[in-house]
Amino acid sequence: MTIETTLKQRSNDVCELCGAKDGLTVQPVAPKDASNSDHCVLVCSTCVSQLNGDEPLNITHWRCLNDSMWSTTPAVQVLSWQQLTVLTKAGETWAQDLLDMMYMEDDAKAWAESGVAHLLSEDDAEAFDSNGVKLSAGDNVYLIKDLQVKGAGFTAKQGTTVRGISLTSNPEHVEGRVNGQKIVILTKFVKKV
Repeated sequence: MTIETTLKQRSNDVCELCGAKDGLTVQPVAPKDASNSDHCVLVCSTCVSQLNGDEPLNITHWRCLNDSMWSTTPAVQVLSWQQLTVLTKAGETWAQDLLDMMYMEDDAKAWAESGVAHLLSEDDAEAFDSNGVKLSAGDNVYLIKDLQVKGAGFTAKQGTTVRGISLTSNPEHVEGRVNGQKIVILTKFVKKV
């Protein structure tokens, strides 16, 4: 039996990430190769084009990971975790929330991390709050002073909690939502919750 046939049986002939039925192909899950069906996932053309970087990242499409991350198939779990990590690096706080909920066996987690090691080991400068506490993507912080939000016409009040911050390439800035608007905040004006 071919790998594709095995995957079609395992997935009931649908994309194992989003559930689409058209343009299904075999996708090896990095860093493994396509020599074993346990190292592959059956994905649609939309998923594969974004996984391979052929198309721009369609954030809305990847909301499907909310379901696929709970798959009992390790390869599907690993690919879901890897794509959620990519989305988290792109500043999507909902993806970080899903990663925080996700459970994986140790060997699957090691497989997932090795496939995105280039993302996890970036030499970005670390961000620290006003007390020198290290900040990470997904942390909750609160403002230590009123901040006038330029271009938005409101003031972010002292004590406002900003949930699920995103880090930026500048270690002195974090991004978060205040009053439903995504803003850049200087780290010297926040404290980690």
